[in-house]
Amino acid sequence: MEIDRAVREGSDRRLQTKYRNAVYVIQRAFALYEFEQVAFSFNGGKDSTVLLHLLRAGYYLHKGKPECSNGSLSDSVLNCPIRTIYFESPCAFPEINSFTYETATVYGLQLETIHSDFKSGLEALLKEKPTKAIFLGTRIGDPNAVGQEQFSPSSIGWPPFMRVNPILDWSYRDVWAFILTCKVQYCSLYDQGYTSIGSIYDTVPNALLSIADSASTKGTFKPAYMLSDGRLERAGRTKKMHLKCNSTSPNNGVISVTSSAFFTASIVVVGDEILFGTAEDKLSAALCKKLYGIGWQVTRVAVVQNEIDSVAEEVERRKFTNDMVFLFGGFGPMQSDVSLAGVAKAFGVRLAPDEEFEEYLRHLIGKHCTGDRNEMALLPEGITELLQHEKLPLPLIKCQNVIILAATNVCELETQWDCLLELPNTPLVQLAPFMSKHLSSMLSDVEIAQTISKLCLEFPDVYIGCQRKSRVQSLISFVGKDKTRIELAAGRLCNSFPEGAFSEVNRG
Repeated sequence: MEIDRAVREGSDRRLQTKYRNAVYVIQRAFALYEFEQVAFSFNGGKDSTVLLHLLRAGYYLHKGKPECSNGSLSDSVLNCPIRTIYFESPCAFPEINSFTYETATVYGLQLETIHSDFKSGLEALLKEKPTKAIFLGTRIGDPNAVGQEQFSPSSIGWPPFMRVNPILDWSYRDVWAFILTCKVQYCSLYDQGYTSIGSIYDTVPNALLSIADSASTKGTFKPAYMLSDGRLERAGRTKKMHLKCNSTSPNNGVISVTSSAFFTASIVVVGDEILFGTAEDKLSAALCKKLYGIGWQVTRVAVVQNEIDSVAEEVERRKFTNDMVFLFGGFGPMQSDVSLAGVAKAFGVRLAPDEEFEEYLRHLIGKHCTGDRNEMALLPEGITELLQHEKLPLPLIKCQNVIILAATNVCELETQWDCLLELPNTPLVQLAPFMSKHLSSMLSDVEIAQTISKLCLEFPDVYIGCQRKSRVQSLISFVGKDKTRIELAAGRLCNSFPEGAFSEVNRG
């Protein structure tokens, strides 16, 4: 069989190991389930293309290399006529659709096209045809790969079946090594610089493969297999970024901002212990002060559970509505440390080994950098930037407009914050800081409520808020960027009541 022979006769020992392991998983699945009870999910991409030919090889070996009476191999054994599920989307590239149908014809796949979403389609399909296992081209680091193994039951709420993941531990390099070694056909988009293909609305050629060509007005690109860093596989997946800024312009790498510009940030804290009430969140309060100190406005502070979906949902919401999202907690080698997986899922990318970050870990924890601790070096693929500073034992992790802070106390936060601001290409634009004035009063909030309401209308550029220490003791805060306006608003409040009704408080 040409696939088995090409890999075994090749010189790539790593590929041979990956191939043997994958084929073993496939043979094991064929031994556990009847052939009519298994299916293959094919989407026309490079991963499922690899899986198709691994299935052919695995089926061939599972059948014990049978021959026809004339000594030749039968087409059914060479082609593995497995039930194949294709979820066709109106947003798919025409090239993907064409390649899928051509491949099904060439290799005799029993193609079943579904036009609904994955879950609904599976429910309908499994009701019609009992299916116990489905082969998937999931690779480690996929948003849905967290916690999966080569044989993993479907998630709660989904129709019951066994997910079989033969290439779970394959890298981008492994995928292309297999395709090129076995000389199998793949979708033509990969020769046009596409390295990861989603829909027509969120996928462009990978800019890292761009070729400068002054003679052409249309950009040209190297093929996908020439991408040297597999971590950047999804750099061609585009999402519109939202920047709340009135006027910005790049100038030699430094962002200049007009005085009327403003930036917003959200803070996401990951920690069951905070929600249980067994620990207190001091970091978000300290970070709020830091952000207001450089003129940024914090629009939300959220505490979420140590669950991938909880992190992903909050980050997904905030990354579009804020210029920057800061995330604390859930970073480390423990089972509950799910922040990076949540960020990856929010951006629709996979977690992938980062050799540079793993080297930092190795220097930091030495011989303990084994087993589960290596999972700390799995970072969101294609969107991760390591923010290095000589004062930090580990670089900070930035995923587009999300910064993961590893601080566990306020002292560590101070250090990481200072390092962020000192970076040559700091992601934090420094604007005029917010200023504040705080007045304490023994008047009840009922007595001062009407006056405060009028001041809010008169001074819309000044935030005026009341923090109650009790119903008869309040702290009134004036926050803004114009000190004169703050003083004027505070003066109006004091003049509206008898002398001595308010006293100034220094809050640091």
